Amino acid sequence: MFLAIGMVLVIEGLMPLFFPRQWRELFRQIMALTDGQLRFIGLVAVAVGLLLLSLLN
Repeated sequence: MFLAIGMVLVIEGLMPLFFPRQWRELFRQIMALTDGQLRFIGLVAVAVGLLLLSLLN
Protein backbone atom coordinates (compact mmCIF):
# COMPACT_ATOMS: atom_id res chain seq x y z
CA MET A 1 0.00 0.00 0.00
CA PHE A 2 2.79 2.42 0.85
CA LEU A 3 4.41 1.61 -2.47
CA ALA A 4 1.24 2.68 -4.29
CA ILE A 5 1.00 5.91 -2.29
CA GLY A 6 4.65 6.65 -3.03
CA MET A 7 4.12 6.06 -6.75
CA VAL A 8 1.11 8.41 -6.77
CA LEU A 9 3.12 11.12 -5.01
CA VAL A 10 5.97 10.79 -7.51
CA ILE A 11 3.62 10.95 -10.50
CA GLU A 12 1.62 13.85 -9.02
CA GLY A 13 4.82 15.76 -8.29
CA LEU A 14 6.18 15.59 -11.84
CA MET A 15 3.92 18.25 -13.32
CA PRO A 16 4.61 21.01 -10.75
CA LEU A 17 8.31 20.08 -10.81
CA PHE A 18 8.79 20.34 -14.56
CA PHE A 19 5.85 22.53 -15.70
CA PRO A 20 4.87 24.88 -12.83
CA ARG A 21 3.22 27.52 -15.06
CA GLN A 22 1.05 24.96 -16.87
CA TRP A 23 0.23 23.31 -13.53
CA ARG A 24 -1.12 26.61 -12.16
CA GLU A 25 -3.17 27.14 -15.32
CA LEU A 26 -4.60 23.62 -15.03
CA PHE A 27 -5.71 24.37 -11.47
CA ARG A 28 -7.34 27.63 -12.59
CA GLN A 29 -9.32 25.64 -15.16
CA ILE A 30 -10.26 22.99 -12.58
CA MET A 31 -11.53 25.68 -10.20
CA ALA A 32 -13.91 26.87 -12.92
CA LEU A 33 -15.60 23.45 -13.22
CA THR A 34 -18.94 22.76 -11.57
CA ASP A 35 -19.33 20.20 -8.79
CA GLY A 36 -21.02 17.81 -11.21
CA GLN A 37 -18.15 18.03 -13.67
CA LEU A 38 -15.61 17.38 -10.90
CA ARG A 39 -17.61 14.40 -9.67
CA PHE A 40 -17.70 12.96 -13.19
CA ILE A 41 -13.92 13.37 -13.53
CA GLY A 42 -13.50 11.63 -10.17
CA LEU A 43 -15.80 8.81 -11.25
CA VAL A 44 -13.85 8.31 -14.48
CA ALA A 45 -10.53 8.35 -12.59
CA VAL A 46 -11.78 5.71 -10.14
CA ALA A 47 -13.17 3.55 -12.96
CA VAL A 48 -9.93 3.72 -14.94
CA GLY A 49 -7.91 2.96 -11.83
CA LEU A 50 -10.05 -0.06 -11.01
CA LEU A 51 -9.83 -1.26 -14.60
CA LEU A 52 -6.03 -0.99 -14.53
CA LEU A 53 -5.86 -2.84 -11.22
CA SER A 54 -8.06 -5.64 -12.54
CA LEU A 55 -6.01 -5.93 -15.72
CA LEU A 56 -2.73 -6.12 -13.78
CA ASN A 57 -3.98 -8.88 -11.49
